Amino acid sequence: MPKLKKGAGPVYLSIANAIADDVATGQLTAEQRLPTQRKLAEVLGLDFTTVARAYNEARRRGLVDSVVGRGTFVCGQRRPRVPRAMEGRPNVDMSMNMPPEPESPELLAMMQSGWAHVNGMLRDLMRYQDFGGSQDDRAAGTLWLRRRGLTVELDRLLVVPGAQCGLLAILTSLAGPGSVICCEELTYPGLRALAGQLGIRLVGLPMDAQGIDAVAFAGACAQYAPKALYCNPTLLNPTTCTISLERRQALVEIARHYGVPIIEDDAYGFLPRAAPPAIASIGPDVTFYVAGLAKVVGAGLRVAYMVAPDSQASARLVSSLRATTVMASPITCALATRWIRDGTADLALSAIRKESMARQKLVARILPPGSYISQSEGFHVWINLPPPWDRADFALQMKSSGIGVVASDAFAVSNQPAQAVRICIGGIASREEVVHALELIASTLRMTPAVAPAVV
Repeated sequence: MPKLKKGAGPVYLSIANAIADDVATGQLTAEQRLPTQRKLAEVLGLDFTTVARAYNEARRRGLVDSVVGRGTFVCGQRRPRVPRAMEGRPNVDMSMNMPPEPESPELLAMMQSGWAHVNGMLRDLMRYQDFGGSQDDRAAGTLWLRRRGLTVELDRLLVVPGAQCGLLAILTSLAGPGSVICCEELTYPGLRALAGQLGIRLVGLPMDAQGIDAVAFAGACAQYAPKALYCNPTLLNPTTCTISLERRQALVEIARHYGVPIIEDDAYGFLPRAAPPAIASIGPDVTFYVAGLAKVVGAGLRVAYMVAPDSQASARLVSSLRATTVMASPITCALATRWIRDGTADLALSAIRKESMARQKLVARILPPGSYISQSEGFHVWINLPPPWDRADFALQMKSSGIGVVASDAFAVSNQPAQAVRICIGGIASREEVVHALELIASTLRMTPAVAPAVV
């Protein structure tokens, strides 16, 4: 147990300094196991968060290291101090919304097999390909979209290097500087970035439990004559809201009435086993549809399938793509096509869904009831902060504890951002790391800013 010096600054630093002193004097030796964070907090009469910060600080100094499932051990002199450039980086970064990485030997073997197949085609794949994807890649895209109930003609489908690229092409073909695009009042930050780059004004629409308020959408159409309605209708990033079937039908009717196209960003639509049908299947004549593979197969697979309402709109998108990206990488597209055809993509989707469900059970077990919104098959969580927590203070507090979260400001379009943050329970973090991060978040939520460990 550490001997803490009184009046030596924040308690977490006193613990880290005590570890350093004991290592220097030989009181602690290399490979010696330290008490668990929870045990140390109990003995010292401290909260869990303070001890977790102390251990994080000791790790940053190169004094200790942690082994998942075994504990925290003294490094002695064998581990160099972490460079200052890396200090402050979250130990568990829950800020980037990425799917979990399943460790299935069968899945990894199938992925490697697909890569070996593509590797044998490199000579042909090193050449320029058709704009919007080869016939084979488009055909694979139609097969993939059938999982969302979409039947698409090849002349309406384009293969693009990621959903963000597809959204850029749609926006540039529909709206110029000064134009208005409607969207959810809390929306995907990538849309905000594109709108800012293109000089487009975003008008956020209020939402209820069923999704975008249809009356508000009709009013916005009459008032602003928007060029489009953008929506992320299934497992909305950030709030995890899913627009109901009835509301989707209402939005399509309003879009038709006012001649306003819908941009459907179906990034997470493949995750739920019983998701409502895609808006593009309800109103194909008014919907631009984009579905990438990054969230449902792997973040590094930068391939997305984009469907236009008709062949004329598809041709306009091709012109935009030619100006901005020339073509999607033939190598990446060939890998995606192979994985779709041989079942690897389906296996990856199933594994991501299964792991997300397991991690959502951890969320339900650890976070205070009523403090968050999530869906069982998604991998992000929307946390509503209790008073008097402020979103910026909470995010800073979590960063000081080694946890990266995203405050609501990143998603807000029009109104004052809610006192909330989004976390991702996927990415490269293991289940053990997710549990550790969730326990820190839960502990902090139960405190007030006044008694939380000082951020220095």
